[in-house]
Amino acid sequence: MESKRQAKIARLLQKELSEIFRRQTAALGGVIVSVSAVRVSPDLSIAKTYLSIFPPEKAQEILENIKKQSKTVRYELAQAVKQVLRKCPDLQFYLDDSLDYIENIDRLLGPHKEHSEERKETEG
Repeated sequence: MESKRQAKIARLLQKELSEIFRRQTAALGGVIVSVSAVRVSPDLSIAKTYLSIFPPEKAQEILENIKKQSKTVRYELAQAVKQVLRKCPDLQFYLDDSLDYIENIDRLLGPHKEHSEERKETEG
């Protein structure tokens, strides 16, 4: 169960990290990195950051690059939140595959969904 403070800090970190990635990826062109979720540990020392990367073909490569640059990203984040947080949490980056998971479920349910919609039309 996440405390109110954890949730508030997670929202702040998500907002600031999104802005940092927006600035960094503007130079790349054709790549979008969005911060889909941030989970902060109870002692506020670790922030697990889940990223959605488009295009998906480059996702793993870009994630590895972000992990290599994590100290730079953490420094920029610390500068952005220094008025709110005394110590910036360590950042751990993960690929958010929830959209792929949802897409896969839709693909698997596709034939069943179409069949149930046809049945509704014939009954109605």
